[in-house]
Amino acid sequence: MALFDLDGTLIDTERRNRMIWQMLLDNHQLDHDVAIFMGRRGRDVLPEIFPDHDVEQLIAEVFSYDDHPGLPDVAPVPGAAELVRKVAAYGSRIGLVTSARRDWAETRLDQVGVRSLFEVLVTAEDVEVGKPDPAGFLLAAARLRVDPDDCVVFEDSVAGISAAKAAGMKCVGVATTHAGEDLADADLVVADLTAVGWPPFS
Repeated sequence: MALFDLDGTLIDTERRNRMIWQMLLDNHQLDHDVAIFMGRRGRDVLPEIFPDHDVEQLIAEVFSYDDHPGLPDVAPVPGAAELVRKVAAYGSRIGLVTSARRDWAETRLDQVGVRSLFEVLVTAEDVEVGKPDPAGFLLAAARLRVDPDDCVVFEDSVAGISAAKAAGMKCVGVATTHAGEDLADADLVVADLTAVGWPPFS
């Protein structure tokens, strides 16, 4: 069974996301490395950085930057659609585990052209705690009625890889957001999804 992350794994949004989080930090005159947000839910990270602020107000502010001029376009990661279709053709079941909200996830899977191939979507709204906690991956496995050790995860972030490994799953690290050496905890590291087949471990 294959479980995919979304941002940075199936769609190229990480440079865009970094710019948006940087806008938030700049607006509040706060100096912090935006890498802390990569792969994690904003509502989990924001209290760490803004302990005295209302998280919902901060999230609303972040959403207000979505249409800011100059943000990079969102495009599929090379090989994303082809790999998902290859997994489906093999007969393996497919799920999504993302720190993004559901409406964003469904829109972006439509953009990649593979929404109908995903049996299960676990999004930010579905878990109490996001990555690096394994809850999202364990929930996806439960909804697919498969054992965690039968799942292969595709992830681009350190937090996501930590979550997958904590769930007892094998993981392919996709070096689109971080350098390959930063993803060393993954079982396999690839430059993008053109560099991996299905099954990836044989």
